[in-house]
Amino acid sequence: MLVGVVGKTGVGKSTFFSAVTLIPVAIASRPFTTVKPNRGVGYLRTPCVCREFDVEDQPVNSACVKGVRLIPVEIVDCAGLIPGAWMGRGLGNQFLDEIRKADALIHVVDAAGATDEEGRPCKPGTRDPLKDVEFLDYEIAMWLTQIMKRDWRTIAQKSETYKTGSVDVLSDRLSGLAIGREQMTEALKKTDLGVKKLSSWSDDDIFQFAVVLRRLAKPMLLVANKIDLPHAEENVERLRETGYPVVPGCAEAELALRRAADKGFIDYVPGDCNFDVKAGVMTDKQRAGLEVIRERVLRVWGGTGVLEALNMAFFELLQMVAVYPVEDVERLSDHYGRVLPDVYLVPFGTTVRELAYSIHSELGEGFIYALDVRSRRRLGEDYVLRGGDVVKIYSAKARA
Repeated sequence: MLVGVVGKTGVGKSTFFSAVTLIPVAIASRPFTTVKPNRGVGYLRTPCVCREFDVEDQPVNSACVKGVRLIPVEIVDCAGLIPGAWMGRGLGNQFLDEIRKADALIHVVDAAGATDEEGRPCKPGTRDPLKDVEFLDYEIAMWLTQIMKRDWRTIAQKSETYKTGSVDVLSDRLSGLAIGREQMTEALKKTDLGVKKLSSWSDDDIFQFAVVLRRLAKPMLLVANKIDLPHAEENVERLRETGYPVVPGCAEAELALRRAADKGFIDYVPGDCNFDVKAGVMTDKQRAGLEVIRERVLRVWGGTGVLEALNMAFFELLQMVAVYPVEDVERLSDHYGRVLPDVYLVPFGTTVRELAYSIHSELGEGFIYALDVRSRRRLGEDYVLRGGDVVKIYSAKARA
């Protein structure tokens, strides 16, 4: 699964991306700081089962810090959009094209209204952040609309001539956009367009279908960024009225905390609500800056919002769950003796046999049953995995 970080220029997207990945990218308060889409690895935060089982784990495909399992995921930072991007204005189509690969979107919004519609800095409270939400929704919907409208008459005629359903025709047209048939079918139902011939669709029909399809196929949340600036807090509730999930955030604060932790100045686990200063390693100015973050962000909002947003994107929008396969039920280890080495992130609805296939094809092919480590209950191949499950898979061909 891939999550895209989107928004207009100047709102702090690159700062958000750096805070999540610690990959150095260009950060500045000017339009088009990002000239190429940046891909990187961020880390989800979830309680590790090591504390529950009272074991010292040895993570291999992830990390565990003080009982917090950090799970790697892929994210992409798309450069900021400006009005008219769908027509190619600015760097528009290049970055809208990057969105097509994303399964969900994190829209970073300047909640303080301190950047105008072109992404230039302005006095906080000048710009209404709701307009930025409307603008980005429109740009993506128009982009999808233009893709569908190419040779529309031809594909509509094909649908009627060969008795091909709308879902098949539209799926072929939008192939490569990470949009499933179920999402396409649901969008047709929600817009009542499934009963109409494609040849009778108006331009507005196509646009409205694109709006609904994007919401289903690429769900989105809002990060109300710059929450420490004037006017930001009052705009959080207004942003929630859009119907999108909203996470108040301060990407600059998270980035500062991570850099301070990386240098050994503080003890901080990404996403924590506080930090501990290490004695004698900082200047007074550095210490004062971190205290401002503690007072204005962490104590007010309970965190910087960066990890909360990433978690929400994967665990709520994409409905992923984290599960732990082991080989030795008693030691909770793999065949090398490593305790709780791996955590797998799988979509909700994944069966234990599907997990076996994702680990190794032979494990799935020879699947006999699985064992719930907690209850010692046998699990059949159709058992649907839940978040935090620890399972052993028995197979005729291989062992997990």
